[in-house]
Formats: sequence, structure tokens, C-alpha cells
Amino acid sequence: MQKLTLAIHGGAGTILKNDLTPELERLYNDGLKQALQSGYAVLEKNGTATDAVVAAVTSLENNILFNAGKGSVFTKNGEHEMDASIMEGKNLMAGAVAGVKNIKNPIQLAQKIMLHSNHVFLSGQGAFEFAQQQQLAVENEDYFYSEFRYKQWQAVKETDSYLLDHNSNETENLLKNKKFGTVGATACDAFGNLAAATSTGGMTNKQFNRIGDTPVIGGGTYANNNTCAISCTGHGELFIRAVAAYDVSCLMEYKNCSLQQAMDIVVNNKLVKIKGEGGMVGVDAKGNYAMLFNSEGMYRGVKNSDGIFEVAIYR
Repeated sequence: MQKLTLAIHGGAGTILKNDLTPELERLYNDGLKQALQSGYAVLEKNGTATDAVVAAVTSLENNILFNAGKGSVFTKNGEHEMDASIMEGKNLMAGAVAGVKNIKNPIQLAQKIMLHSNHVFLSGQGAFEFAQQQQLAVENEDYFYSEFRYKQWQAVKETDSYLLDHNSNETENLLKNKKFGTVGATACDAFGNLAAATSTGGMTNKQFNRIGDTPVIGGGTYANNNTCAISCTGHGELFIRAVAAYDVSCLMEYKNCSLQQAMDIVVNNKLVKIKGEGGMVGVDAKGNYAMLFNSEGMYRGVKNSDGIFEVAIYR
């Protein structure tokens, strides 16, 4: 019988236990559990891996604690520019969006692009117009506002510095405490099909319409039934340069590595060599999963049909 598996992440980086209050830690864990339950409910009803990862990521986008959708970070000019992507392992179909504003759930837009646009990658105003055609939910800027994210931006908006997200409100810690605020999910469904989805608000104080690895197919997201489904979180520029998600698949396909082995090589060797900090979650077509990171912590969780239901934050 095919094993059902869903693995998710909510960002990685300098996440230390003494930086989180017990209440905030509980809220993060609850958010991860809720996302797992949302996605796994799809798998349990013999739904597709694609719909499962969209459900899980939508749940995380709707949670103000995570830097995706509601609660996305502020850009240099005080706006919210969001990126997302999705890929199906069965047929290598993919959809991605970059630099979109006011879309409540960018991951749902990425799915619509994959299914209905005859394209893979849309951006900016054109992506917004397509979202309106598809009747996706739109919100005003206030919906995306978070006091925590606003304070992050206020601390650096007069500088050319950007933040990779963090956990401390103290200005002196802003540039040393890094958390890569991206959410993602990977799944294996009852038919052995794989899918991966990733979504982010990007970097605090980003400018020039900067785009990271999240919407880049092969960089931050990849799925292939012959190998694996991968969703990444980290310093996007380095993950793009490493073609990190696709590299895991290549190691499995061409070197016959297991999922765990391939992810270990990419996360703890190849990325480390170029100072690429972060992590990834992945599943393969047998329902095996792995959640690896080279940072201090990663918000993560897994639920499968073997009875495993776990969330974790720290090393």
C-alpha cells in the first residue's frame, strides 16, 4: 500500500530557544500542526499531492507568524511583494509568480498559472491581472500588515541593508539574527505522485523588485515522480546559484543517492561551500521524507500514514 506523506517548513535560520517565548513557540508549533492537518486531510481523501501542498501552504500563508501571504515583510518602499511556485512530479508541470501584490494566497495563483495560463512564470502587474481573471481573493495592504514586520522595516528602512527575517525586536540584533522567512510543503499521495510548493514575502527592505529562489523552478522548488519533491528555505541568491532543489533530484537520478543522502550533500556540503545558509524538506515516491538544514533551526513538520505526526523548530 502506498505511503502518504506530507512534509512542510516555515522558514530556517538563526532560530534559538531563548529568542522565543513559550507562548510564541506554542503558536508556531500550532501553526505548523494546522498546516499539516490541512494538507494531510487532502491526502487522506485520496486527493492529489498538488492539492495537498496547496492546502498546507495556504494555511501557512494565512498565518501572520510566517513571512508569506498575510504577515509578509515590507519592501524598501513599504509595500509587500510576494513570490510563490508549485510543481507536479507526475508530468513536470509547474507554475510560478514573482513580485505580486495584494493577492491573498500567492500559492493559489501559482497553481492557476500552472493549470490555466499556458505559461510557467508570471510576474508583477500581469500576474495580478491574471489573478483577477481567475477570480482569486484580493486584499488591501492593511491585510498583510504585521506590527512585528513593520518594526523590522522601521529599523532599516533608511539604510541600504536588507534583512533575511529574524526573531528579535532589538535593533542591535536585527542584522545578526537571521531567519529565512519562506513556507513550503512537499507531498506523496495515494497514487505515488509527488508535488512541491513554496511561498514567501522575501526580504525585509528589499529593493529593485528583488526575487529570490522561491519562485525559481529548480532553485527553491522542484518535483519529479522519478526522484523527489523539494521545497527550500534559505538565502535565496545562494540557492539559485546552487540550483539547490533540482540538484537533489539529479543526485538521486544520476548517482542513485537516497533522498536523505542527496539532501545531505546539497544542504551540508554544496551549499555550505558557497556560504548558503538554510534548509529544505523533501519526499520521494515511496513516501520517505527528510528535513535538513545547516542553520540554527528550521520550522518544520511531517505527517504520514505510518502514524508519524511531528513538528519541530530547533536543532
